[in-house]
Amino acid sequence: MKRRQFSKLVTGLTAGVCMAALSTLSVQAAEPLKVGFVYVGPIGDHGWSYQHDQGRLSVEAEFGDKVKTTYVENVAEGADAQRVIYNLAKTGHDLIFTTSFGFMNPTLKVAKQFPKVAFEHATGYKMAKNMGTYISTTFEGRYVAGYVASQVTKSNKIGYIASFPIPEVIRDINATQLALSKYNPEAELKIIWVNSWFDPGKEADAANAMMDQGVDVILQHTDSPAAMQAAERRGVYAVGQASDMSSFGPNAHLMSVVDEWGPHYINTVNSVMAGTWKPKASVEGMKEGAIVIPSFNESIPANVVAKAKELIAGLKDGSVYPFTGPIKNKAGEVIVPEGTRLAYDELEKMSWYVEGIPSDIPK
Repeated sequence: MKRRQFSKLVTGLTAGVCMAALSTLSVQAAEPLKVGFVYVGPIGDHGWSYQHDQGRLSVEAEFGDKVKTTYVENVAEGADAQRVIYNLAKTGHDLIFTTSFGFMNPTLKVAKQFPKVAFEHATGYKMAKNMGTYISTTFEGRYVAGYVASQVTKSNKIGYIASFPIPEVIRDINATQLALSKYNPEAELKIIWVNSWFDPGKEADAANAMMDQGVDVILQHTDSPAAMQAAERRGVYAVGQASDMSSFGPNAHLMSVVDEWGPHYINTVNSVMAGTWKPKASVEGMKEGAIVIPSFNESIPANVVAKAKELIAGLKDGSVYPFTGPIKNKAGEVIVPEGTRLAYDELEKMSWYVEGIPSDIPK
């Protein structure tokens, strides 16, 4: 074979190999980012898990075939959660969101086993080199709800259906009480713990028990619309949790404290795709559009709605902050001095009631 012919053959083979390599790289580059979501309840709870899943759907709408999302619903907190999170990491998911406080330790354990996977945990406080946290300041919405409840109640009895005595729930109860104490000191907060995130039967029973005691406004930190539906049947007001629950009680619906997770999920996916993601403690609220109150019941007096909107504006610009001293605990001890704002790293581990709450935190 002549040298020139051999040179052409080698050049052709080299070009072919390069084209094949580029083709392989192109296929690899086109592979979608795999994003997993772990939910504590069903996506049909019309509350917390439903709203997180709306965030997942917004990721799909934003990125199309650049992402592939997976979700697992009704995951029990504890060993089951660790198994589910592990399986997502093992099956090639690049980014995993775990969306309940009880998933914190299981997420941390799995994150240490899969250092190349990005993990984000909602509502917790533990972090790792590849695990961040994210939470929305729902206490802002509860503060507004507490103010509105303080103005529309006729019995001065406000009910609160609580899930578990974790910091997130305790601080939201406290924010409600702080609003009641400021705007209607005669109002009393009655709390029933149902020890569940999603149990429509228990939530309805709790709502009915409260109404039997004269409660005429019900707040909740549980995820089904059962309390709203019970309030509708008996002609009292209720506040929706996590998503807009107005359709479940058109007359009862006072307002809803809505979590908008879509922007956070989209921003996180963007950063992972760009290779810029780093674990951090993300705290977002009304200012960032993470907490929204879409509407108020038309029966609420105009001056009350105007004040509520004024509070929302203040929460957005920082001029209103519920946990500003002086704040006393249930025993009457000053915990937050006058003029001092309780830092978020203290709020995220809150384990005490503010003054004015008649009951004790269950152990």
